[in-house]
Amino acid sequence: MPIINEDSFFFISVDSICHRPAITCPPELSLVEMAGIMKTNNISGIIVVEGEKTIGVVSLRDLRNLIAQGPGDIATLTVRDIMNVGLITIRSNDYLFKAIFLMAKHNIHRLVVVDERDQLVGVMTDTDLFRIQTRSPLYLIQEIESVTTIEQLSLLGKKMTDMLQYAVETNADVQSLIQLIAHFNDALTRRLIFILDCRENIRLPADAAYLVLGSEGREEQTLRTDQDSAIVYRDDLPADKLAEVHRFAERIAVALESVGVPLCPGNMMASNPEWCHSLSEWKYQTERWITMPSPDHTVYFGVFQDLRVLHGDVTFEGELQAHLCECTRRNTIFFPNMARTISNFKVPLGMFGRFLVEKKGEQSGKLDLKKGGLFALTRGVSLLALEAGCAGGTTWDKMERLKQLNFVSANDLDVIRDAFTFLMKMRLERQLRSVSYRQEPSNYVDPQLLTVKEQDRLRKALKGANTMITLLRNRYQLDIVAN
Repeated sequence: MPIINEDSFFFISVDSICHRPAITCPPELSLVEMAGIMKTNNISGIIVVEGEKTIGVVSLRDLRNLIAQGPGDIATLTVRDIMNVGLITIRSNDYLFKAIFLMAKHNIHRLVVVDERDQLVGVMTDTDLFRIQTRSPLYLIQEIESVTTIEQLSLLGKKMTDMLQYAVETNADVQSLIQLIAHFNDALTRRLIFILDCRENIRLPADAAYLVLGSEGREEQTLRTDQDSAIVYRDDLPADKLAEVHRFAERIAVALESVGVPLCPGNMMASNPEWCHSLSEWKYQTERWITMPSPDHTVYFGVFQDLRVLHGDVTFEGELQAHLCECTRRNTIFFPNMARTISNFKVPLGMFGRFLVEKKGEQSGKLDLKKGGLFALTRGVSLLALEAGCAGGTTWDKMERLKQLNFVSANDLDVIRDAFTFLMKMRLERQLRSVSYRQEPSNYVDPQLLTVKEQDRLRKALKGANTMITLLRNRYQLDIVAN
């Protein structure tokens, strides 16, 4: 095994670590015989192979669930009857970081390792990873899920930042990094909700859901930002359950702040009664925002449209997303109004590629990556996706859907994707650097402190934001339609 330190951990190849042979069985084998093979080899999962093709996997958890369901005579069942066919595979020459991300994202404990010809070569488990690096992302997730107090939870934020710093320094894929951050943030918030339930008897009742919005709803946070959240509940929720909703809403905001998640300056949080409604009230409210696009309503809708259920009844997510798609489709003036708001944000790039920086104040000499570029890209993509009938997912997900639907030219999408990815990476790098200097992370960057190559790439990314604005102006005829 190679010598492994924190800086090199993420970019070790899978085949350097994976020495566990793949124990296999055919799909027609009886479950009793399969269990015998697993016992003999002391394994918790077995790979199902038909001919030379890997077709499934069975774990001890699958067997446990089968027994708990009481299906009758288990002796008559075969491996094919219970195997999971949705295999998550990784190539032997992939980096370890990808293995960590896949396990964390899919909440699984093993990966099927294949070669370049997709032939089975072995199995990698989370135990293999824990054995060599206890500060890995998987270990951090395990730590989050084991803490029992809010105080303990608040201490884990720095560990997450340290882990991200190592990954960024080794040029890890930015999309995977951002999604991993979202996974950490989700795990932290869900554990906090669990602690509130166990220690303070504060919980969200059934028939309600806690929504995360904005960048957290899109699973695109860099370092944790302000709280953007809401609560939705069924129209017929009894009064005593509604009181539980309000107690939960008030407490979760305070608890999140105590573990390092600042309150939203605009008060767009579940603890604000204006962001805590029944399903029909939310439908009425969002329709008002759509049909009466005042400056405030435009801001509110922009945050709310990227909703995601983090805790509670997940059916609300689909119901609200479907409502937003249907309502905006009925109000065609909505799209040019939103497009005009997005295009009014000026990209900080002047003639001959000159950076337009702040002239005074604390951020003098710097430009805002979020306001000057990321805002137009994320909101623009979300607007186009909404018109195409797509709601939810990351900005990368939405761009992929737009590509599949041929909704936007492939060339424009490539430019927009490259711009978005670079700006997200630069934003994360600068925020981590600020934290390492014990400074508050921000969205600002000083172009004069960048290398010539970085300056060129930043110019190209900002031009990509201008591509988005031009696309919106042309698609919605903003230069023709009266203000």
